[in-house]
Amino acid sequence: MKIKPLNDRIVVEREEQEQKTSGGIFIPDSAKEKPLQGRVVAVGPGKTAEGKERIPLQVCEGDRVLFGKYAGTDVKIDGVDCTIMREDDILAVFIKE
Repeated sequence: MKIKPLNDRIVVEREEQEQKTSGGIFIPDSAKEKPLQGRVVAVGPGKTAEGKERIPLQVCEGDRVLFGKYAGTDVKIDGVDCTIMREDDILAVFIKE
């Protein structure tokens, strides 16, 4: 997948949701919600400040992020469901331990 988002936009590939609950009950597709976390696939160059200076983004490719329920725009790129959103839509970045 080759895509380059503009300005402070980020392309996130949503992670798959669990197929069953912790109690072992399988969740049907009609009852599933969209996952609220994913992996960053591509990032833009950053937001332009007043002095035409670029402000770099705080996330980078490969980061696992948490975002809002209605954040971004859902698109399909090379058959993969992705979301394009602004950096402001990201709530948190998971820390690698």
